Amino acid sequence: MRRTPLFNAHVTDGARMVDFAGWQMPVQYGSILDEVRAVRSGVGVFDVSHMGQVRVSGAGALGAIQRLLTNDASKLAPGRAQYSLMCDDGGGILDDLIVYRRDGGAGAPDFLIVVNASNRETDFDWMSARGSGPDAVFDDVSDDYALIAVQGPMAEATLAPSLTGCDLAKLPAFSHAAAVFGSAPVHVARTGYTGEDGFEIFSAPTAAETIWRTLRDSGVVPCGLGARDVLRIEASYSLYGHEINRETNPYEAGLGWVVKPSKGDFIGREPIVAAKAAGLTRRLTGILPDDVRAIPRQGTVVTTAAGAGIVTSGTMSTTLDRAIGIAYLPKDAEGDVTLAMRGRELPARIVDLPFYKRCR
Repeated sequence: MRRTPLFNAHVTDGARMVDFAGWQMPVQYGSILDEVRAVRSGVGVFDVSHMGQVRVSGAGALGAIQRLLTNDASKLAPGRAQYSLMCDDGGGILDDLIVYRRDGGAGAPDFLIVVNASNRETDFDWMSARGSGPDAVFDDVSDDYALIAVQGPMAEATLAPSLTGCDLAKLPAFSHAAAVFGSAPVHVARTGYTGEDGFEIFSAPTAAETIWRTLRDSGVVPCGLGARDVLRIEASYSLYGHEINRETNPYEAGLGWVVKPSKGDFIGREPIVAAKAAGLTRRLTGILPDDVRAIPRQGTVVTTAAGAGIVTSGTMSTTLDRAIGIAYLPKDAEGDVTLAMRGRELPARIVDLPFYKRCR
């Protein structure tokens, strides 16, 4: 079982550790409810060092990324980041990821791609086999970084005193810059997975515990995987293995906005475009059970007037104080539905996603 550089800090802080994608990770430190509330109203910190990082460099780096991913990376200037998908030859989603365009010096293309922990090795193998060449070099640099996410409306105010060389107020969403945290050189990005404002801090593994302790000492609440899942379902962010996988078309997942057929060819382009042209048969939607404490878990069958669907994620929303779920339903389904839960048929209704959207 793998451990992140922050394993000892988690144990010292009293975290309950679980196996997640081959890693020992904190699921909660105390109350998941308190951790979610901290992120929605203050600031919380997450260890996301188990995520994978792939560096792509060389004169052909941009071309390789354009071939591998669905979004248009040519739009990325140095210092900017972009959400994208990587699909297989049939148009199924292999992973969702973030591409960071860096300054490689003298105009040399240099990208860092952050992928899901569960797909770390398979993503790198796929990228290397399909994208590498004389002018495009792929390196698995996952072990070079620790990654700490600081999320919440107070994230900027909390981090600003500790970071030097980077004015966070001038760092727009989906951008990144070099900085110094204490005496440690870091890279800070304004991205996130909670629906709140927030930052990711890339550091050397040896510097991670000091950064974590500094944030903890300033009052930032440590948060585990349990809180992260509640937050991302409330904000309706897809999770690989739940809303997206190799059987999922990007358009039916509501991710057509990161598919750019106009940029030219990329792996999966033709079947993705063809599926959209033929007409999608299902869509992701929100589910609200009438029983506010009845959580629809992944795999729950949903019966609608237009046919059956299935729940991909469900949780007890701390922010809404009720059970919520995300489900793939027939595209024409609407109104009232029935959930098959624990041998009973429970009434529910369809609602638009997301469940939660922060005020800007």
